[in-house]
Amino acid sequence: MSRDCCEKQLVADALRKQERRVLAIVLAINLTTFVLMVAAAMHSGSSSLLSGGLDNLGDTLTYAVSLAVVGSTLQVKSRVALLKSALILLAAIAVAIQIAWRLAHPATPIFASLGIAALLNLAANLVCLRLLTPYRHGDVNLASAWECSRNDVGEGLAVLAAALGVWLFGNGWPDLLVAVALLAMFLRSALRVFRASLDGLKAPAG
Repeated sequence: MSRDCCEKQLVADALRKQERRVLAIVLAINLTTFVLMVAAAMHSGSSSLLSGGLDNLGDTLTYAVSLAVVGSTLQVKSRVALLKSALILLAAIAVAIQIAWRLAHPATPIFASLGIAALLNLAANLVCLRLLTPYRHGDVNLASAWECSRNDVGEGLAVLAAALGVWLFGNGWPDLLVAVALLAMFLRSALRVFRASLDGLKAPAG
């Protein structure tokens, strides 16, 4: 019995170590991508790119918090998931503010900066999703991190579509349209993570 318990503990410790390593990698990728996208957004004047950059900042904070609670109880992880839903909601509010500002100050983004940043962002998001996919059905901590990463891939594809739209039409409206779509996605994701965290808080402590 003692041997079985020791083996199970070793497996659990190895799993937590692996989870921490994966979260540390995706955190570093998101922080780097955030800096890239904000710089490109300022250069290009793109609303969708800035929205994606703000999302990456929220994800960086999310992964940092997830990393801190690896191995904690379900109750602790569920409380952290509530924080994650709040961070996603803040990203949505930031997107809404940016959209309103762009509607008042219309402009056509610079395609070259927007397109290059969109491609690099999508590639980084796909790497993060690949790293987190094995944990998508795990506890609320890793599952919510995967949820953020899946949103990032959708956001990456949307920003790339915005870049193509700007190139095709020579106008800023595709960029704003994508920013509105990202806003809807953020709100939907915040609600999903919020519900999952509530389910975790209602579960018996163990």
